Amino acid sequence: MRALVNSRTTIAALLMALSVSACAGTKKLDTFDLSGPSLSETSSRKHGSRQILIAAPSALKALDGENVVVRSGPNAISFLKGAQWSDRLPNIVQTRLVQAFESSGRFGGVGRPGEGLAIDYQVISNIRTFDIDASGKETAVVEIAIKILNDKNGTVRATHVFRSTSPVSGQGNAAYVTALNHAFDSAAGDIVTWTLSVI
Repeated sequence: MRALVNSRTTIAALLMALSVSACAGTKKLDTFDLSGPSLSETSSRKHGSRQILIAAPSALKALDGENVVVRSGPNAISFLKGAQWSDRLPNIVQTRLVQAFESSGRFGGVGRPGEGLAIDYQVISNIRTFDIDASGKETAVVEIAIKILNDKNGTVRATHVFRSTSPVSGQGNAAYVTALNHAFDSAAGDIVTWTLSVI
């Protein structure tokens, strides 16, 4: 009888430990988004009814998800503990670029694939870097390569790589993401201004 009681006690203790472990494993992650740059009159040049399409950015697997990347060395990356993006990073970047181009007020239409626009140019992007460089002084680094494609004849009008950095100020996940947001805002603003200058 005593052995049965001891067995039941052991099973109950194991179940309680598993329950506590499961609760710890489902701890809610801090979820973050990016804000697009606030642009208005970025150029005096008018673009009339020209319409542009912002294609979905490409990215390596490490950046093509919801993890916030931290780079501790040239070939070493990890993910920011307890943090995640609100969507896949390329989806967020695409959405914020659309908003940035719309805010410029210089195009007849700005959209994404499937929205039925009569496209003049495509803005094709590749997210090369979007991480916290922790190898020295912690710094947010954003690098995005852009191609402007003439949708009428399939030729590339221009290409450029945009790189922006922002120091991390403060502690915690919010400080890291704030720095990434600042770096992205700068890069996105430069992308819009440059695009306006080449089409």
